Amino acid sequence: MDPLILAAMEARANAYAPYSVYAVGAAVLAADGRIYTGCNVENVSFGLTVCAERTAVLRMVTEGCRQIMAVAVVTRDGGTPCGMCLQTMLEFSPAPGSVRIACVDEARLVTEFTLAELIPHGFKTELRPI
Repeated sequence: MDPLILAAMEARANAYAPYSVYAVGAAVLAADGRIYTGCNVENVSFGLTVCAERTAVLRMVTEGCRQIMAVAVVTRDGGTPCGMCLQTMLEFSPAPGSVRIACVDEARLVTEFTLAELIPHGFKTELRPI
């Protein structure tokens, strides 16, 4: 199995999702070759909930890396990242058309997208093609 997907599956086991009961695990392969993981952490004040994908990206940045190469997200139904997570990934993706996002369900069915496919018109600080 792809090490990135396996890391996301392992991270999902740590999810704290008592309100939505929708556990998510994510793993980011960074330009430094390391894999950074995250899980969703919910809060009764829903706006304070942090998604698994953003947790993984924040860990990557905290460790000093600033470029995403690929992402794996594991959910019960293979759901794609939310808009907030996609925009966060876009911030750290120099070539969104080449960033692979693997969405995996509990049956291990993998659906792949590029970041550019999932957020074709995200906010950018410069005029560059996605």
